[in-house]
Amino acid sequence: MSQQYPLKEVKGDAVCFVPGSPIFSVLMEPASFCYPRLTFLRSPYGQFGASAGSSQDLAPWPQRLVTQRWTGPVDGYLKCDTDDGCEAKEETGGEELFDAVNSSIVSGDSIRFFVNVNLEVPPNATAENESAGCVLLHTSRKYLKLKNFEEEVRAHRDLDGFLARASIILDETATSLDDVLREMLKHFAEDPENMEPSCNFEKIMSTLFTDSGTPREGNGTHDVSESTGMNTQTCTSHLKFHLLSDTIQGVTATVTGVQYQQSWLCIICTIKSLQRRHVCISRLERPQNWGENSCEVRFVILVLAPPKMKSTKTATEVGRTFATMFSDITFRQKLLETKTEEEFKEALVHQRHLLTVVNQRPSAMSDGHKSHGPKPLKLHEFLNVGKGISDDIARRFPVYALDFTDGVTGNNKAIGKYITTMIFLYFACLLPSIAFGSLNDENTRGVIDVQKTIVGQCIGGLLYALFSGQPLVVLLTTAPLALYINVIRGICDDYNLDFSAFYAWIGLWNSFFLVMYSLFNFSLLMKLFKRSTEEIIALFISITFVLDAFKGIIKVFKKYYYHGRTGDSYLEKARTDAIPSLGINITFLMNSSVSRSMSLENQTGTHDVHYGRETAVLSLMLMLGTLWLGHTLYQFKKSPYLHARVREILSDCALPISVLTFSVVGSYIFKEIEMSKFNYNPSESLFVLAPVQSLSIGSVMSAMGLGFLLSMLFFIEQNIVASLTNAPENRLVKGTAYHWDLLLVALINTGLSIFGLPWIHAAFPHSPMHVRALAYVEERVENGHIYETIVSVKETRLTSLVANFLVGLSLLLLPFPLQWIPKPVLYGLFLYIALTSIDGNQLFERVALLLKEQTAYPPTHYIRRVPQRKIHYFTGLQVLQLLILCGFGMSPLPYMKMIFPLIMIGMIPIRYNLLPRIIEAKYLDAMDAEH
Repeated sequence: MSQQYPLKEVKGDAVCFVPGSPIFSVLMEPASFCYPRLTFLRSPYGQFGASAGSSQDLAPWPQRLVTQRWTGPVDGYLKCDTDDGCEAKEETGGEELFDAVNSSIVSGDSIRFFVNVNLEVPPNATAENESAGCVLLHTSRKYLKLKNFEEEVRAHRDLDGFLARASIILDETATSLDDVLREMLKHFAEDPENMEPSCNFEKIMSTLFTDSGTPREGNGTHDVSESTGMNTQTCTSHLKFHLLSDTIQGVTATVTGVQYQQSWLCIICTIKSLQRRHVCISRLERPQNWGENSCEVRFVILVLAPPKMKSTKTATEVGRTFATMFSDITFRQKLLETKTEEEFKEALVHQRHLLTVVNQRPSAMSDGHKSHGPKPLKLHEFLNVGKGISDDIARRFPVYALDFTDGVTGNNKAIGKYITTMIFLYFACLLPSIAFGSLNDENTRGVIDVQKTIVGQCIGGLLYALFSGQPLVVLLTTAPLALYINVIRGICDDYNLDFSAFYAWIGLWNSFFLVMYSLFNFSLLMKLFKRSTEEIIALFISITFVLDAFKGIIKVFKKYYYHGRTGDSYLEKARTDAIPSLGINITFLMNSSVSRSMSLENQTGTHDVHYGRETAVLSLMLMLGTLWLGHTLYQFKKSPYLHARVREILSDCALPISVLTFSVVGSYIFKEIEMSKFNYNPSESLFVLAPVQSLSIGSVMSAMGLGFLLSMLFFIEQNIVASLTNAPENRLVKGTAYHWDLLLVALINTGLSIFGLPWIHAAFPHSPMHVRALAYVEERVENGHIYETIVSVKETRLTSLVANFLVGLSLLLLPFPLQWIPKPVLYGLFLYIALTSIDGNQLFERVALLLKEQTAYPPTHYIRRVPQRKIHYFTGLQVLQLLILCGFGMSPLPYMKMIFPLIMIGMIPIRYNLLPRIIEAKYLDAMDAEH
């Protein structure tokens, strides 16, 4: 039967056209398949795309059919032979006109099919398009990593949950996407194990598409559209877009572009009324053409999930699990051969096993993570004397000149960043020197005071900035060293030893052992320190800052709040001092208005400085105010206020601004209230050699034992801080120099010990904060969580040089104006340093997880790779080690403080021998990974 149809519409599954017409330009490639919904019929001009008498399979017609009466050489009608009595249907109004239609299909078998249609456009075409109404379509594409079945535990749990409540539809006969989805939702509704009593599946059906909540008008005709799963409904007066809102598909990048895996489609949706996640897989009886990039769909995966879920349990994450499995063409072929649901499940389990085995690689490094287990250290590595030092010098010396010129010359200048970093580093070095110098002054009864501490900081800092292999590391005297000095003072008092000589001998022995460690490459042992161990020690140092601050403020309260004269006793003292010779009864005067006015007048005239409870309260306010303002300005770069450069400057200068502000508040605005200030006793001579010859041989030998324990502290602190500074996430490029830097610290402390100046070593968190100040940072958002990533760091010596030089010049500011800095402001500085140091500390983040609901968990690598229970076990064991370390390091018993460096060393066998007996090694390695 032969009939003529207008090109506007064809009923049934047949689409007829004339390939020989001049309005078509066709490019064909051979194919081994054809699509059932689009049947290409023979034209009077012969076989399409081949010579007369030849035969060739055809690719499907592009998804948008231009429905228009043709004008010109073609009469607008096609003649073909059909077997189903198709009828012609013509419309007289509401016709849409297009200037040109360019459509292409990229199928899995590399069929390319291009159509160019040139039409005559009436002058009123534009007006008609505008009057028909325009909608905006927002399209967003996001790259998803294939799920790692060997490392991500949630992949197995997603599949196990699906197998337990399997929703599988085999050989679905529905042909349209809407009908297939309705059958899948119907399957959900009828399954007693997947019941959702409060869920409206019709509403879910509408939510899957972009026209959710929009009424569909008229009886339009459905055509296959251009986008995945899109049906376009056309009527005389309205145009609706019916597109899937959220899908996942497999793609392959080629030289010619992106090719889609078109035989499967994963549809994901978040529904508020759902109580749990649901997954349904439907295998279609015949391949269906649902639009561009979905021309031969055989599998549909539907994933539904409630909105408030843990970051690893969202609809996207579940969809990623099944999309990873279906991305394998061999696996899809096996699923086509299955006959029952049980065979289908077995194929899923087998594919999971294959994906798990494939991802297990023997290489030590994978995806940028640390290797599983340390590389064994060999004895000859330690016997090769000086090799580590020579390697460090060979690595760093070629770029030594660049440490002075980077950021100053060339195109990428960073002078502004250098200036703000110098200001920050100056205060970060000076204020702790004042604080610990004041503490050492009290502990040593003036032998080591603020002045000597500043001198030692200046000399040691300048030498290290000039000659170190990693100049971004900051040297300071620290809280553990202050504790050690206090213990030494106690030993000298108990045994009547000369403090200066005993202190010098301990420092000399310490330097001797450090030289031995550097010559025999002992820094290689730091490979045994995992990230978790480093973070325990880092958090211990932060806790010491907090305890020092609270100890200081408690002393202030004991002195002024509990033991100071307040209230009526204060008034009685004022009156007694004011009129001592009158001999008048104070009780009588208290009841006399005349005496009240006299006492008030004399009080204001002779007592301008108040002390008592107001001193304690103001001290607390100054400490908390310094913390608040410093941390607020530090976070100010994340706010939307002011210009980005201004925000960055305020953030970099948060420490000096907060200290100066509340120093003015405490010393000037409330100058009538007495505040606690650090002691300043000017030294007669700063450089006096210690009488090392005055000690007996026995005392020198006992100093060797203490020097060895001190060298353990130096060795661990120096290397761990250097390791945190050189962490991969900081993206430093000029290399490390652990052995050479350790030797340089030993030489610096030799001179400091002989002249009775306080020891210094690498300081945490000042060193990582120095790196942060010189870094260019960008923010990224992942699953609603904001992460900061360091792009690059300006590795320079100039900031440390200038900052330590300014510290030396600060001797000219003693006693004033430096003594105007109240002690509570220094305590606030300690709290600020402790608070900012926990940024990026995974131990602290995992402790915070215990207080969060699961939906707020960040999508970190350990959340993805480790079961939640194992994470909490590991965190608990870390906290236990931290408490043991704090118990020794902060014990009131002086000799227990001496051995806490050995406790740090003892964490190595705990990590390698004890923890793997409790938690699997693969989980430990995942939580110790860098990213």
